[in-house]
Amino acid sequence: MTLPLFTPLPEPFASLRNDLVHKDGPQISTMRNYRFAIALYPPEDEFRVRGHVQTLSRELQRDGWFVLSIDLYKLLMDRIRGKGESWRRRVTDMERATSAQSHERGLGYLRDRLTPLIEGPDGLAADCSRILTEHAQREPERAARTVALIGRAGALYPFLSSSALLRYLDGRTENIPVVLLYPGKRTGPTSLSYMGVLPPNSDYRPRIYS
Repeated sequence: MTLPLFTPLPEPFASLRNDLVHKDGPQISTMRNYRFAIALYPPEDEFRVRGHVQTLSRELQRDGWFVLSIDLYKLLMDRIRGKGESWRRRVTDMERATSAQSHERGLGYLRDRLTPLIEGPDGLAADCSRILTEHAQREPERAARTVALIGRAGALYPFLSSSALLRYLDGRTENIPVVLLYPGKRTGPTSLSYMGVLPPNSDYRPRIYS
């Protein structure tokens, strides 16, 4: 049996695609000059969603769009490697020692070490902005038909604050639409629970596709 090249996109990805390729330009936000959106999915569907994202990317490319895939896990690992082997060994040894005392102490130690690499205007938001800026400068004629898909947020649990990531990225995207792939649960109109575990955060301005 021959499988179809493109399997139908489920919600929320079908609606996201339709709003991105709208004849009047991307309609992923109800706010002017704020081109962010969140595609929400259950954390247990991570691998299935990766397939949906591949299909979404192919369909957008077929419609003449350029898709920038930004991997948050890779960005963090690049930062960790940049700290050097001695830093990594020291952090690993201390995490093991503190975790032997209690899981909470080990987690707290890792949070203290990793948060400066992840959070704030000079954290992963700066790396995402750099990728967007370099693309816009390298291929200015394609920037108007480019969308950035930011994924692998689940790999940074429980250290990532996705609302802070988008807040620090605002104004640094070269006006390229940005979609954050968010593993979690919706608990209100603008309230999301990261991985469905952390307390709900209502500090979300983007349109949420769910």
